[in-house]
This record gives sequence, structure tokens and C-alpha cells, in this order.
Amino acid sequence: MNVKGARVVVVGMARSGIAAVELLIEKGANVRAVDEKPTADSGQATVKVEAQTLAAFEDAELIVLSPGVPADLAVLDAARERGVRVIGDLELASWYFEGAIIGITGSNGKTTTTALTGHILQSSGIAAQVGANIGRPPASMVKTSRAGQWNVLELSSFQLETTECFHPAIAAALNVTPDHLDRHYTFENYAEAKARLFANQHEGDFAVLNADDPVCRSYSNRGAAKAVWFSSTREVSPGAFLRDGQIILDGEPLMPVSEVPLRGVHNLENTMAAAAIARLAGATRAQIRNAVQTFPGVEHRLEFVRELDSVEWFNDSKATNVDAALKAIAAFDGGLWIILGGKDKNSDYTPLGAALRSKARGALLIGAAAEKIEGHLQGTVEVTRCGTIETAVSEAHARARGGDTVLLAPACASFDQFENFEHRGREFKRLVFALVTNMEAR
Repeated sequence: MNVKGARVVVVGMARSGIAAVELLIEKGANVRAVDEKPTADSGQATVKVEAQTLAAFEDAELIVLSPGVPADLAVLDAARERGVRVIGDLELASWYFEGAIIGITGSNGKTTTTALTGHILQSSGIAAQVGANIGRPPASMVKTSRAGQWNVLELSSFQLETTECFHPAIAAALNVTPDHLDRHYTFENYAEAKARLFANQHEGDFAVLNADDPVCRSYSNRGAAKAVWFSSTREVSPGAFLRDGQIILDGEPLMPVSEVPLRGVHNLENTMAAAAIARLAGATRAQIRNAVQTFPGVEHRLEFVRELDSVEWFNDSKATNVDAALKAIAAFDGGLWIILGGKDKNSDYTPLGAALRSKARGALLIGAAAEKIEGHLQGTVEVTRCGTIETAVSEAHARARGGDTVLLAPACASFDQFENFEHRGREFKRLVFALVTNMEAR
């Protein structure tokens, strides 16, 4: 798409918006940057940031949204009525990418799967760069994209809902469970946003899908890609599944599950998805097996922090919805002290009760959603209102005994008390590393 000379408004000046501004300037557009909280400039790009008013959009020929900007703002609807095209930064970047695209989405596991896919390809000598919802924004990846290289992208519903022509050669959906209902309003809207990943796929493309997830299965009817499956409960073909303690890929053993360094059945699913994607992208079985064994994991995803007084501490700050918290709980046998809470996303927390009833010694609640969570867990597990993560860590340290596990798996967004889930996870780790043994006091 030629944007040279076009009047383009970029909305939202976090990292993705800044990258979009810089790409558009490079392509010759006349760029206006707007934000609800305008600052002196847009970072590295020397463009003044204006307030997000109706006047800022009046002469726009194209509007580019950052992922954090809702697509249904009144000012955007007014622009659309005038015939103005409104896209997201992912769509913009896709116009200029060199090399083929691997797009990976899901309510949970997409960061681990994306990072693992990139690790397998790079370890196998296959040119690949990784980014989008993980690491670098899509627009900043354009300048490092090359013909013959894979662009491995973690993609959120916020990025996908504003795509039009976006075309991945390999697209994967790991699972779709209720999330971000404060933004999408209904589960159907949320699932439809994820479905955009497959809309423009052609014959010769591939859709890697979770055979155990009904929404993911339905995506096989979107676009013209060939479906490749993965499953932790049944045999599938083509694709990956579990049998007799082995991961089977396209009918042949890939590796024993005991060699996978990641904890939990959900991470076996992530590994199978990454293996299927990497195989389609040219990696051999031996290369995939070797790379999986050396994968270090991803920060804030069931990350082991330390052991103190025979109590293990795990950071799963990325568990920002109920399904992610359930997967984290399932990775442990019992003796859990779980830290829950944060900013509510219009979630139903009652499913946590059944999982915690048999495994948890107590739930330590923080943040704005604490009262709602307490109500939903009533009668299933002992609940303690802690307010802050600092108090929750202190409470867990005082009450956990040898053999117990303390797990941060909040089931909520972080924005009530933290900048993002990374900030929350780093603060948790800082507090845990600052703890000293209390065995003598006992």
C-alpha cells in the first residue's frame, strides 16, 4: 500500500504507536500522532503528540490504532462514516513485511508457543525473527524483515480485530476461552476477533489448531488453509498428539514428554503446537527435539523463582485470566498458596473454586477484584484479603510450610496497581528474593 503523501493519524503513543509513526514517516506519510494523554513528543519519532479530539481526525485519510485503543470509539465511528479507513498497527506492518508470516494466537500460551517456535527455528539455522505482542511491535520489525525469513508473531485479539488483508502463511490458534470481555463485550465477539487470523489464508497455507477446543476446531472453516491439529487427549492427523509418554508428530515419535522442560499439560500442548509449526516451516524432527530440550522458558510464565524453607515460589503473572490460572493450578499436585486478584475483566471466577478446593491451603487476594473473587470462591477455599502483593507475599511466607508452593497466578489484569503484568511479576520476584529464612522462628 502506498501511503506517500497521505494524511495519517496514529492513535495511542505507547511502543506500538511510536513504531507505527516511525514506519509511516519512513514511507513518506504526513503523520499526526494523538493520544488521550498527549506528551511533548512521540519518543524517537519527532512528531508532536496532539490531544485525542474530533478536530485531530477531521482531515485524516487513514487512521492507525495501537492495540490498546478500542476500535469502537465514537470518534472512529464518525471517521468510518466519512469513508476513512481504520486499521491497526499489525495491518499496517503487514503491508511492508518481507518474508512469510507465522501468526500465533490464543487466550493462553501464545507467548510461550511463539518464543518456543522462534527458538526452534533459530536453533535449526532457519532465519526467523520474533515479535508483535511479545517483544518488538510489528511496525518496528519491518526494517529487519528479509525475503526468505520467517516473521513469527504473537497476536492478541486487540491486534487481530483491526486487520483487513493480513495474511499469515502459517496461523495457529491454541485455545479460546473467555477473556477481555471488558473490551469485546461478548465471548462471541472475542472469538470472532481471533478468527480474523485465518480469514485471508490461501491454498498452500496452514492452520495449526487445537483439536480439543471447539472454537479452534471451528476455525478450520475460515480461509482456505490446510488444517494441522494438535491434541493432548486423542490421536490426530496430520499433526501432533500424546501417546505412551511420547509426543507423536505426523505419525512418528518426536520426543518423550519427560524431555520437555516446561511444567504442566498446557505446556505439552504449547510444545506440540510449536513443533507442528516448526516442522511446517522446515525444521527436522531431530532439530525440534534438540531445541525443545534447550528452551529456557519465558519470564512470568510458571517461572520458578526460588525455594526457601522447603517452600517453592512460582511467578505466573501472565495468568491474566481465569483459564490461565486454572492451567497454572493444574500444574501442581497440592499444598498451594495462590495469590489472586487485580483488575477485573468482567470475569467469572467460580471455576477456580473447584480447582482450589482439593489443592489449595489458601487464596491470598489483592487488587480491585478481591471482593468479587472472594464472593465467587465462597465456601471452597480459605480466603485472606491482603490488598497488596507485598502483604500477600508476607502472609504466604508466614503461613507456608515445607513442601508447600506459593503461586502468583492472578486471573486478572494488572493495571489497577501495576504498569503491566511484567511489572507485577518483577515486583513479586523482588519481594520473594528479599525474604529470609524463618525456620528458626518456628
